[in-house]
Order: sequence, then C-alpha cells, then structure tokens
Amino acid sequence: MLYLPNLLTLSRILAVPLLVALLWPAEMGNQWRAGYLVAFGLYCLMGITDYFDGYLARAQGTVSKLGVFLDPIADKIMVGAVILMLCATRDIRGVHIVAAMVILLREIAVSGLREYLAGLKVSMPVSQLAKWKTAFQLIALGALILSGGVPHWPWVLTIGLATLWGAAVLTLITGWDYLRVGLKHMND
Repeated sequence: MLYLPNLLTLSRILAVPLLVALLWPAEMGNQWRAGYLVAFGLYCLMGITDYFDGYLARAQGTVSKLGVFLDPIADKIMVGAVILMLCATRDIRGVHIVAAMVILLREIAVSGLREYLAGLKVSMPVSQLAKWKTAFQLIALGALILSGGVPHWPWVLTIGLATLWGAAVLTLITGWDYLRVGLKHMND
C-alpha cells in the first residue's frame, strides 16, 4: 500500500473533489476563470502522476495487485468527473455531448466487461490503440478545461472539441475490440 506508485494513484483519486470544486460554476467572473486555470494545472499534475505511477511500479518492481486494481479506477473517476463537470458548465454542449457520452458509456461498459472476465480468470491487456484513445481523451479534456480559463483563445476550444471527437471514435473502435474478446469468452 505504501509504495510510491500506489500513493500517486491514491493522490489522483483524492484530487478529484478539488478538481470538481475548481470547475464548479459559482460565478462567471474572473475568479471562476482563474479556477479553470488552477484546475488545468491540477489536471496536468494528475496526468503526470498517471504516467509515473505505472512507470515507477515497473521500474522498481513494485507492481501490486492494489495498484493494478486502483489505477484504471482512478483514471475513470477523473475522466468521468471532468466530463460531467464540463457538461454541467456547458463547456461541452450541443452535439459534442454525444462524444462525451460515448466516452463515458464505453468506460462503464469496459469496466463491467473486465470485471466479468476477471471472474473467468481472463485478462484483457490494454491495446496500443486504447493507449492512443487515452492520450486523445486526456488532451481533449485538458484543452477543454484550459479553454474555460482562456476564452479569448478560441483555438484551444477547437482543439479540445476536435480531440474529444477523435477520442470518441477511438473509444468506439477499442470498445468494439474489447467487446469481441469478451463475447468470445462468454460463448465458450
């Protein structure tokens, strides 16, 4: 439990309420825009810890069952909370909510599928395409958070929405891949 990689993963989970509070739409003034900028910094720090917890666990030989269990949960909690807040603040609105919903629904479905397959003692390794999906997702959400703090830079919002759709497309592809693997084991 007290290995540095596990502590980094736990710090991501514990930082989510602060991230949500920083995005909370208390008012539309400069104070709120500053909250977006601080939220962007926190989000970047959380992304960095996501990279380093896995890297350190492998490098130090401290990969633990707790870390393997908590890491994807921490990722999903962070992504889900950010998507919900960006929809609530209308930073994601209109047709772009479809892309956000695709991402959320896939995260829930794949989590359930992984849990089911774990009961069958079948692991589902993360594919390279799924890693790209995660990268697009993290860039999209980071850009959308940043765009709330710098509304005078509309290109940041454009990048955020474009990569959100890119993540949604990759989400559908990787979700289908995981579902095919899962259905094969369900039919056996």
